[in-house]
Amino acid sequence: MDNRSEVRAFLTSRRARITPQQAGLPTAGHRRVKGLRREEVAMLAGVSAEYYARMERGNLSGASEAVLDSLARALRLDEAERAHLLDLARTAATTRRPARRRTAQPIRPALRQLLDAMTEAPAFIRNGRLDVLATNRLGKALYWPLFQDPARPVNLARYQFLNPGAADYLTGLDQQRASAAALLRTEAGQDPYNRDLSDLIGELSTRSEAFRALWAAHNVRLHHTGVKHFHHPAVGALTLTFEALPIPGDPGLTLTAMSAEPGTASHDGLRLLAGWAATLDADERNAPAPAGGEHGA
Repeated sequence: MDNRSEVRAFLTSRRARITPQQAGLPTAGHRRVKGLRREEVAMLAGVSAEYYARMERGNLSGASEAVLDSLARALRLDEAERAHLLDLARTAATTRRPARRRTAQPIRPALRQLLDAMTEAPAFIRNGRLDVLATNRLGKALYWPLFQDPARPVNLARYQFLNPGAADYLTGLDQQRASAAALLRTEAGQDPYNRDLSDLIGELSTRSEAFRALWAAHNVRLHHTGVKHFHHPAVGALTLTFEALPIPGDPGLTLTAMSAEPGTASHDGLRLLAGWAATLDADERNAPAPAGGEHGA
């Protein structure tokens, strides 16, 4: 993705959402622009109008962290947006590198053991591209519809935007799609030369009008905790809280674990799901070997 275009679109979109009243500026006279004018942002950030105009044209090269912090305050950026601005500035300050594919990141045995030890909470490990790389038994049972999709690797965003069954399985699909698009936008700022990520974004942009609209909004977010709603084909409605924890020893990987409040229908649903997961394991163990042995014909 072109860094200048990304910077220009991000700053323009953030400027457009702030009203003069919110910024404490006078509103007399006719205003031809939505949100703040460039010179108003420059004044609030303590830089010249010419310097801010250069930044909004996509040139963050040479901008100090102090200037970027002032700009973040002027545009009222939240934590995720400020981090994204710094990522864009960091990319602007480096020599452009050719897009490259990422080597598949293996899951360490210790992480798999940790997942397997979490017997009462659905849990999985994903990367920044939203590929599901490993799950525990309950996590695979919860996300069973994703694993029925033949596309590989299993990807949360691809399922949400391209699988017609997502609307039945994921309650509040619009909100989950918005979150996925914002997470991919955040990852693109952190890793702009990841060809696998660019390919996924290109695929979703080509095939999903909903994704194109969300991508154009340039929203970013951090995804640490929250609530997810499911309508599982085996156990019905589930409302689960989640914690998403970056794995320090494996940069780029995130462990997500979910739970239900005790005494709720969702808590009972997780117990039913655990029983259903056991039947899945039994079915897989008893499944006939593929024709021609383990490696096929």
